[in-house]
Amino acid sequence: MEQKRTEFIAVGTELLLGQIANTNAQWFSHQLASYGFNMFHHTVVGDNLQRVKDVFMQAQKRSDIIIVSGGLGPTEDDLTREAFQEMSHLPLDYDEHTMSNIQAFYKKQGIIMPSNNNRQARVFSGAYICNNKHGMAPGMILTFQNVKWIFLPGVPTEMKQMAEDDVFPYLIQEMSEYEVIESRVIKCIGIGESTLEERLKDLIQHQTNPTIALLAQEDGMIIRLTVKSSSKEEADEKIIHMTRNICNRIGEYVYGFDEDTIAKRVIQLLANNEKTIAAAESLTGGAFTNQLIKVEGASVVCPGSMVTYDTRIKRDVLHVPSEVIEEEGVVSEACALEMAKQISARMNTTLGISFTGVAGPERLEGNEVGTTYISIYSNAGDSIVRKYVFSGNRTAIQKKSVMKGFEMLYHYLSDALDKSS
Repeated sequence: MEQKRTEFIAVGTELLLGQIANTNAQWFSHQLASYGFNMFHHTVVGDNLQRVKDVFMQAQKRSDIIIVSGGLGPTEDDLTREAFQEMSHLPLDYDEHTMSNIQAFYKKQGIIMPSNNNRQARVFSGAYICNNKHGMAPGMILTFQNVKWIFLPGVPTEMKQMAEDDVFPYLIQEMSEYEVIESRVIKCIGIGESTLEERLKDLIQHQTNPTIALLAQEDGMIIRLTVKSSSKEEADEKIIHMTRNICNRIGEYVYGFDEDTIAKRVIQLLANNEKTIAAAESLTGGAFTNQLIKVEGASVVCPGSMVTYDTRIKRDVLHVPSEVIEEEGVVSEACALEMAKQISARMNTTLGISFTGVAGPERLEGNEVGTTYISIYSNAGDSIVRKYVFSGNRTAIQKKSVMKGFEMLYHYLSDALDKSS
């Protein structure tokens, strides 16, 4: 793919005031990098007609692809269209489809539509229209003096929907000199971004085709490979070759590809091992089980779980022995193991997993905030207990604990399957 100078412009005074973080630019940069497009500039400009126009004129001179987020709403300070029209002198028309959608929304709500909402239906003549499935203002893609301009709403859900539905497919089709573009996502857990980058450093430095993009996600790291070729067979061959090369280096951290999730893989491994599981969750408050049962077919391997937040519930309902709680405490290796053991017995499952710890804001039983114990118990007689100290706020600690539980369970089940085969 020919190198294209790409720029992202975020319009909105609230971004300059720090009231809202410019996460749209970060998200777009990550996504475009994974498709082989490099971002050259990020710009933020307030809601001022002349300043927006000045930024647009500068971008027109230096970039090949310009993505503009924000300023497409119904109010007087939504000036993106006006600024671009002053620069380009392109005519604005009303898009009938958008107008009918806006009118239908207000009619359904039983509200009289304010007249200024008509502004959101204005589009540049000849532009490719991106349908807004989550809001009102449409997106637009057009070419002005050989430069691609992409206008999207600033609301993240609306912007991302249009990017996935319209912008990325459009850019791949319009800007590529190749007939075939293939991509694969390699999903990893248990390895940080810096370590992953170090392990793949030479591949990343010398990447040409496929391109390699590392992206941090809440459920681990992903590696997106994007290849361009004149045929699907050649593209597939290059993807397979690079995938093998990467897996030879970090295979112990790879749990799946493309649409796989760690919860889905764990359920597959439970089924393949003919095992069932139940969770006793204190620290995580049911978040682990929630992730697990989002996957279709989870009921086959997970009949139920318990949130055992209070000490009394651990003792009287889950039946953790009183002496363990009194002598070791609820944030301890012994309590975690008993929780996993007892939930397995209560739910009649082959495995039990437990989470106990300190999410904050105060220390508990002398343990610092972030201290977490996770245990896996098997009715075959073996068990695992691990201690971790996670950083971050309460929500971050809970999320990290859940992901670490999935990581432990994935490796436990993978090892069990390897031993039986």
